[in-house]
Amino acid sequence: MEIERKFLIEKLPDLSEAFDVWKIEQAYLADKPTLRIRKKNDEYILTYKNRKKTDETGLETVASVNEEIEIPLPESIYEHLLQKKMGHIVKKTRYLFRLDDDHKIELDIFEGRLEGLIMAEVEFTDVADANGFVPPAWFGKEVSGDKRYTNKNLSKVEKWG
Repeated sequence: MEIERKFLIEKLPDLSEAFDVWKIEQAYLADKPTLRIRKKNDEYILTYKNRKKTDETGLETVASVNEEIEIPLPESIYEHLLQKKMGHIVKKTRYLFRLDDDHKIELDIFEGRLEGLIMAEVEFTDVADANGFVPPAWFGKEVSGDKRYTNKNLSKVEKWG
């Protein structure tokens, strides 16, 4: 189960404070449920995602709640599946920051067609944790429930802005 909240970022933090950096490209093969392929640095992954309105307790939340399964792929299969993508490839650099002992921030700076878009996501262990989250001052508008900001929908955008 993936429980996350997503925010737009207008002012970047000090990127040198990131504890890890990933170059990511991803593409989508199916909509409902979502099938995604991703290249993360030198790793290739197939992801199945199915969005839910609530968590397993039935609590409503502002956070996105998804059933998510990831399977490693050989590069050759990734390249083959890439030819079957819907829309465009989403390219971004992800910076990981430690927020506290229990949370990390995934800061995505988009590239190419989506240049200018910067978002941060925080994942949570449960809905109560997500509902109680107070974002850092440098976070902007929350877009957790706004489907326009899902990577799947961003793959359909011709040009950002």
